[in-house]
Amino acid sequence: MLEKVSLFQTKKDFLNFFILACVLLAISMGMEYYNFKQLTKFDSQLVNATVLKQYTKTKIKKGKLKTYQVLKLKSEDGFTFYTTASKKLQDIKYKHVTLEVWAGKTSFYDYMQSFYSFSKIIEIHTDTSYKTGLNSRINKQHKSKDVSLVYQALFTAKQLPLELQKVFSSLGISHLIAISGFHLSVLSGILFFLIKYPYRYLQKRFFPYRSLRVDSFIIIAISLLIYLVFLDMPPSLLRAFVMLLIGFILYDRGLKIISMQTLFLTLVLVLVIFPRLYFNIGFWLSIAGVFYIFLFLLHFNDRSKVWKFLMLPFWLYFTMLPYSIVIFGNFSIYHPLSIIWTGLFTLFYPIGIFLHLIGSGNLFDSYLGLLMHLETHTVEILIDLKFLFVEVGLSLLAMYHRVFIYALLMYLLGFFIYAINNTI
Repeated sequence: MLEKVSLFQTKKDFLNFFILACVLLAISMGMEYYNFKQLTKFDSQLVNATVLKQYTKTKIKKGKLKTYQVLKLKSEDGFTFYTTASKKLQDIKYKHVTLEVWAGKTSFYDYMQSFYSFSKIIEIHTDTSYKTGLNSRINKQHKSKDVSLVYQALFTAKQLPLELQKVFSSLGISHLIAISGFHLSVLSGILFFLIKYPYRYLQKRFFPYRSLRVDSFIIIAISLLIYLVFLDMPPSLLRAFVMLLIGFILYDRGLKIISMQTLFLTLVLVLVIFPRLYFNIGFWLSIAGVFYIFLFLLHFNDRSKVWKFLMLPFWLYFTMLPYSIVIFGNFSIYHPLSIIWTGLFTLFYPIGIFLHLIGSGNLFDSYLGLLMHLETHTVEILIDLKFLFVEVGLSLLAMYHRVFIYALLMYLLGFFIYAINNTI
């Protein structure tokens, strides 16, 4: 069997990649800056956007209680921003609107993140998009609004209300509800299964010279790209799709796929083409998850497939636990059960898709209802960011020395015990 080679064999290979990355970054940043100048060219500008979040906020101003609504929006040009509106504004979550936005004093740095700007809603459009139609079909199959919203989050990346986000965060399964690379891998498996046997039948009769591996990948990649565009390119899904493309290209050329170089290549390419993702927490959590999978395989790839299959969910849970607590702060006694939920989700997700296609999507509603209404007795654990940096440092050192793997595991065990003690 031929040994697979690494991506960067010489310093020249790395230099060529570095130059390519710089060129792509210059182009993408130039386009972003042009859009920024167009937005801030005048004191105000008309912007078409989609409302991602809408919630009520109250504060005391000049001794008086003031209630208003906060909107988070994503424009057609890709930038996100916050604005405020009257407390009497109707519910317009997920609707398309046209606003006059006063963003003349916004800096480019703020523009690349999520900035605040005063605005005035000019028009609320009647939404007739395919995504809205699909969400409507999903909603008709469920009596519970909350259950319907969960499926809409799974299939169309619709954002959940804050209350439901807290519930799933406490249960440790936010990563299952927010569509990500995990879902993409399941979808890839489903598509390959659907393609494999019909393709072989046609291949034997009409095109025996073609490759199942190449053609099935092309079909899967095109299908996933269409789905990605349909969902407005969620960051974690975008990362997974780019990694899928890079992985196949490397595999097809006999290069290593499961390596830190592959992850590094994906990270750099995604960031230079979509520089906004540098400020996206979900994207970095997605990268962290893949990093720990690769780190696990780097040190334990000599173990049996059964051992790796059983241990990988535990490894991912413990390595991602500090990220979950430091960023979200929610923890409950049910949190460790996410190891089991993650395994079951691999079956639940494709079955859920099939049931909704045949109009029986409500089959698991009672079980989901029980899960969402568990008395989790959630506690808020406040941990300084420096403790997360300790894990990151140990993880990077573990790439080079096996002894740091055990140091990392001891540190994570202490983190887990501390979290459990706070719930008792």
